[in-house]
Amino acid sequence: MVQAREWVKSTFDPQADIEINKIFRMGVKQGCSDIHLQVGRPPVLRIRGTLTPLDMPPISESQMIKLTFPMMDQRNLDIFHRDGGADFSKVVGYKGESWRFRVNLLTQLGLVGMVARKVERDIPIFKNLYLPPIMESLCKYDQGMVLLAGVTGSGKSTTIASMLDWINHNMNRHILTIEDPIEFVYTSDQCLINQREIGMDVIDFHVAMKHAVREDPDIMLVGEMRDQETFETAIHAAETGHLVFGTIHASNAPGTIARIIDLFPAAMHAAVRAAIGMNMKAIVGQKLLKTIVDQPGRVPIVEIMTFNPTVRKLVMEGADEKLSAAIRIGKEEGMQLFNDSLYDFVTRDYISREAAFEVSPNIEELKMKLKGIEVKGPSIL
Repeated sequence: MVQAREWVKSTFDPQADIEINKIFRMGVKQGCSDIHLQVGRPPVLRIRGTLTPLDMPPISESQMIKLTFPMMDQRNLDIFHRDGGADFSKVVGYKGESWRFRVNLLTQLGLVGMVARKVERDIPIFKNLYLPPIMESLCKYDQGMVLLAGVTGSGKSTTIASMLDWINHNMNRHILTIEDPIEFVYTSDQCLINQREIGMDVIDFHVAMKHAVREDPDIMLVGEMRDQETFETAIHAAETGHLVFGTIHASNAPGTIARIIDLFPAAMHAAVRAAIGMNMKAIVGQKLLKTIVDQPGRVPIVEIMTFNPTVRKLVMEGADEKLSAAIRIGKEEGMQLFNDSLYDFVTRDYISREAAFEVSPNIEELKMKLKGIEVKGPSIL
């Protein structure tokens, strides 16, 4: 990799960025959600969830470096060589409009590769995202934390963007986002909005959070909960009167608790559970699933766990295995399990039964629901 860096410095071609832009523009033209570049293969686009190679020659190792490295500034170049990867944003013009991409440059098997996620230009409203009505209620808290849980590509960032945009159009607040990199760019309406990008606007997340307390925010977007220090800082902001939004890599809403706890040493687990119980307002688990209709191409399968007294008590007592049952009996409050969301989309003919069964956490229960048989879950007593 050091040799690659020296090669790029000595042979930098200002036209190289124009070449990579051609691939980005093709992605926009084809309506892709992601662009994949890998040595030895032509560029691959993800279109409606399906990976589709472009009709182009395979990319050589030297071509890959020449294509991708000019996208990075010196900071990201240093991060790439230190960490084996770098995240940054890229804006590409196409037919008089600007399109933003979230780019991850990586190494695999010693070779450079790239994955770029297209960020939609318009922030969709809840109705257009096919999200449940309770999502609006989750925007109305005065303080606390709301987390979006899911794997990469599950639509977490889009859902949070729609929540912040709802606040922007319906409430008078100061919204501060701290992102690495910035994805959606908001246009202020009822709210004052400041967006800070790590690296471009502030040196790192922790300095940004230190500054945040002096910037009078009502609502903060702090991005992904990746480590102990990030979560500690975010939960402290929630404790001190802010409404904090964030994302976390977890498979479902109840499993998010264990995912957070695992960030901390065992001696701190009880204190962390207490902090979660007192400050967490809701955890939304999300997956994206292809539809069997033309529009929309994909829909969010959503699990919602709000922190009512029952959920709060179970979390603080470490009874995570009972959280799914608590969600089940909390449906009148707007809570729902993944199977509830799957059932809704199957019965409305948006997704196939086969696709629903593939992602269902409890296939037999879903089959019974589709037959009209309501399953009673285990007691939380």
